[in-house]
Amino acid sequence: MDTSLSQASILIVDDDSRSLFALQELLQSATQKVVLANSGEEALQCVLKEDFAAILLDARMPGVDGFETARLIRERERSRHTPIIFLTGAAEDVHSVFRGYEAGAVDYIVKPLVPEILKSKLSVFVELYNKNAVLIREIAERTRAEEQLRKSEENLRALAAHLQSVREEEWTRIAREIHDELGQSLTGLKMDLTWVANRLPVDQRVLAEKTKSMSGLIDNTIQSVRKIASRLRPEVLDQLGLTAAIGWHAGDFRKRTGIRCKLSLPSDTPMLDRERATAAFRIFQELLTNVARHAGATRIDVAVQAESGALVLTVEDNGKGIAESAIYDPKSLGLLGMRERVLPFGGAIEIAGAQGKGTKVRVSIPLGLK
Repeated sequence: MDTSLSQASILIVDDDSRSLFALQELLQSATQKVVLANSGEEALQCVLKEDFAAILLDARMPGVDGFETARLIRERERSRHTPIIFLTGAAEDVHSVFRGYEAGAVDYIVKPLVPEILKSKLSVFVELYNKNAVLIREIAERTRAEEQLRKSEENLRALAAHLQSVREEEWTRIAREIHDELGQSLTGLKMDLTWVANRLPVDQRVLAEKTKSMSGLIDNTIQSVRKIASRLRPEVLDQLGLTAAIGWHAGDFRKRTGIRCKLSLPSDTPMLDRERATAAFRIFQELLTNVARHAGATRIDVAVQAESGALVLTVEDNGKGIAESAIYDPKSLGLLGMRERVLPFGGAIEIAGAQGKGTKVRVSIPLGLK
């Protein structure tokens, strides 16, 4: 429906030209436009081109009469709900009136017309038409706004996914450079220090102790380099897969925090591509971090399984339990980040907590090929 018109239009259909012009003079105004048709065929052409607030239709016309015209108007989607008022020169019998209503009429008016009655009836339909036009315009504007918002959200998610991918690539590059370049340099430094220590005179005990201390410091630094590189991008994730990476990280977490981790891992690693495996592992890291920071737990149960074409990661702790308000809190950036990680793959995260009984998180990511 075209709602851009400033005037509501009324279609008058009558084979009597004098009656047409008289009605035009009566109804034409600044707020409504009158369109004339002197036959049923011409009226049908008009309703194909324009929407009308109401149609005044002479019941008795040669050729296609008012009843047939009304029926054909009702068959067209564009004019199906347009109010039709029949005009007749004499009181119709009950059968003719029934035919009119059956054809789609909403009212009957007998000639000669009473101008005030006709105007009053038409004003109701014009007002309804105008309100409907405003409503349709508002719906269209809201639909456009919702579409723009949807596209904006899609663009933001695509940008976030891209930035996440870039960050993972950068972490991988930095981890590799730290491991290869810094690790190799430290290893070479230790070899040189060992060479020097082996050639010290026996009486140089102070220097021997110093080289021994330096060797221990280099060993600690090498271990720190390996830990930093592993936390940036664990080699086990790329070399052995997600299951092994989860087992390794759980063990490291247990050593650092003292929180026991019970693992239930499949013997065969689920088939995941790099992006899905990375997302699942980062979510697992975030979940363990949250447990260490907020849960006050002493035990974590971790399970990984393939279920209905998806990887399902379940992490459950025996801590104080997450509050329901915190689950959907927009300030819970960690939870928000986890949800955003699974969205590109059509995944889902379910979080449930009970006060004093712990928190359970179920992560589902559709499987993809490596």
